[in-house]
Amino acid sequence: MASFLFLSVLFSFLRFTSSIPSIGITYSSTVSPPPPPFPAKVSSLISTLKITSVRLPDPDPSLIKAFAPTNTSLFLSISNSHLPALASNGSVALSWLRRHVLPFYPRSKISIISVGNTVLDSTTIQDFSPFLLPATRNLHHALQELGINKIQISATFSFFSTITTAFPPSSAVFQQPAGDLIIKPLLQFLEQTNSSFLINIYPYNLFRLNSEIPIGFALFQDNLFNFRDDPVTGIRYFNLFAMMADAVLTAMAAMGYQNIPVVVAETGWPSGGSQAEEVEANGVYAEMYLKGLVRHLKSGAATPLKKDGVAEVYVYELMDHGGGNNERGRKWGILTENMTMKYNVEFSSGAKNSGICLVAIWLTNWQLITSMNLILGFIGVQG
Repeated sequence: MASFLFLSVLFSFLRFTSSIPSIGITYSSTVSPPPPPFPAKVSSLISTLKITSVRLPDPDPSLIKAFAPTNTSLFLSISNSHLPALASNGSVALSWLRRHVLPFYPRSKISIISVGNTVLDSTTIQDFSPFLLPATRNLHHALQELGINKIQISATFSFFSTITTAFPPSSAVFQQPAGDLIIKPLLQFLEQTNSSFLINIYPYNLFRLNSEIPIGFALFQDNLFNFRDDPVTGIRYFNLFAMMADAVLTAMAAMGYQNIPVVVAETGWPSGGSQAEEVEANGVYAEMYLKGLVRHLKSGAATPLKKDGVAEVYVYELMDHGGGNNERGRKWGILTENMTMKYNVEFSSGAKNSGICLVAIWLTNWQLITSMNLILGFIGVQG
């Protein structure tokens, strides 16, 4: 009996770690469709880098097929220009799925489909926001019609066109009128379908907009004054990414949807800027940001407000595009356009969950000592 009680006490010292957010990468092709050898080359490269999740903003079927032999999870996006057709006709949603999902799933492990990307951004030429909700619902119904129930349907937003403020995070709410007209009904849909809220978080952009933010705070640096205290919650923030993520969680909670997982669809730091004054867009800072981000996520504390609040994070992006003339005019890639590695960053997040599962049994004194040695040895390895 004493042996059993001692083991029960020992259980309380065993450390169980919560799920670590998976770290993925965005791959955006500059040519559609990509030339025949390229999809397989990209798939093999990503596997070599031990990256287990990939976001495809331009999901050509040849790319989706190339990931079938791998264990890579795929996050597909549908461009904004497709939203009016998807919203008006359910058969269009079925046609899209028959081209991009049905021939490859489940061998190609498609986990999320984003209907549109940052549709609320004021810089877009056309307003696609009225089509977002009906397009999302039509795609979900089309999946159900095809008997596919394990692919999440959501939509991706930009932090700057969605959230009112990053500091203090406790004051953040969704911008209006889009908050009530679009985001709230979408959150209701996400809760009903067990899907995630997708948002782009770029500390680089917020740093450039606010001269009071120290560069070390944006780059995950452990300097003496690199922290900010939320005056309402008392939470101390040591990096800008966590602060912005908590602002998103707070805005969701204010609408009553605090339990929906958050996926950071894009984040990163450019190694080259589109303007001469972007001196902080350099390779040294980009590597510091990526290393800090990975270290922060692997620590298991994605945000101070809610440790499991961020489920996945996708780095933008895999490769630079020729001359740096991508859609943002900056070089965001972890690889050059020639597919050579720019940074020494280990993206693999390891096992999703760790811990020890023990079966309580009656033990003799010798068995108890032996078991304790094994357990304590295991804890030493884990620590």
